[in-house]
Order: sequence, then C-alpha cells, then structure tokens
Amino acid sequence: MNAPVTPTACSLPSTIWLASRSPRRRELLETLGLNVSIFLAQTGPEAEALEAPQLDEPPLLYVQRVTRLKLLSALEAMSKENLSGIVLAADTTVALGNSILGKPGSADEARAMLQSLSSTTHQVHTGVAVCDLHAFRTQGENALYTNTQSSNVQFDPIPSTFIDAYIASGEPFDKAGAYGIQGIIGQYVRYISGSHSGIMGLPLFETSELLRKAHAAAAQPF
Repeated sequence: MNAPVTPTACSLPSTIWLASRSPRRRELLETLGLNVSIFLAQTGPEAEALEAPQLDEPPLLYVQRVTRLKLLSALEAMSKENLSGIVLAADTTVALGNSILGKPGSADEARAMLQSLSSTTHQVHTGVAVCDLHAFRTQGENALYTNTQSSNVQFDPIPSTFIDAYIASGEPFDKAGAYGIQGIIGQYVRYISGSHSGIMGLPLFETSELLRKAHAAAAQPF
C-alpha cells in the first residue's frame, strides 16, 4: 500500500487548533492530513454577539472583522490556559449585493433567503486567520496571518417545492445564506467562480498558504 502524503511533505504543521464548531471546516482541514483539535472561546449568546454585523457594514469588511475577532478571542483564552500550537479561525458570509445573509433563525427567514438567491448571482466571502500561540505571546497581533477569499455563485431558479422540502430537512439552519453548496441544493448551482472549498467554509489554497507561513515563523527563534 502506498504511504499517504504527510503534512510535513507540504511544509504544513501536523496538528492545529480550530476555533470553530463547523464540521465542514474540520473535514476540510483533515483532507490536508492535519490532526485537528477544537477550541471554542465562546458558545451560545457570546458567539452570536461576536458575529453581529455593525450598522451598514459592508459584507467583505464584516467577514474580515469577525474572522480576526474570532482568532483573537481564541488566542487570548488559550494563552490563559498556557496552551501551545497553531490556531485557525474562519468566518463565511453570503452577500447579495450589500446585504449580509447570515444563518436563518426561522423557516420564514430561510425561505426568504433562498427565494432571494434563486435565479441570481451572489458572493460568498470566507475569511481565514492563523497564528501560533507562542508567537502571539511574544509579538501580539503582529503574529497574525490573515486572508479573505471571495467567490461568485449563480443559482438557477430554485423550485418552491424544493425550498419547502429543503427547509423541512433542517439543512439550512446552521449555514450562512441558508444553504450548503456541498449538499443536495448543489443541483441548482449553475456556475461558480472562485473556490468551492471556500464556499463550503474554508478555502484550502489560501488556508494552506497561511498555515505554511505560521508554521515557518513558529520554527524561528524569538
């Protein structure tokens, strides 16, 4: 049997912390061969408050701000516990024009989002932020590596019968924009321009670049 390609062969760290509850992000990181541990600095109302948009905040600036806040919150909490290693945070937002479509809180919200996306092209922005804990303790925010990937997604008309069934399945409720492109709704996606993994929640190309930078920096003497 052939041996798998290891993270070391790709200049990646072998283990990382993921400051996200998203199973999709964990699965995507594991495709890189990484051992992933979860650390959540906030849960429940605290996490929701951190992701609240500011008044008239553009979607791209929103996702960049929230991604950075998520990472800093995790780094500060993990530093207090004297943990070590590289930490990754991410945030994904669906934008229709200047409107941010977050996770729907009800069936009516999910239906309104899906109907607004039907027969249109929208944007998906995913921010990624990475930092080594030791570097954060010694250099502060200067040790952060960040990037944002943006994709366009074009939907064909989405039938109302499908929308009703999709909502009844429960799938829209933990996803920005009320859909997951990797699921059954993908049959109505006519075209994407950008990163399929980014639309899922973590752009692997940009993420790998950041991890390599943080990993190389962590190996340098401080």
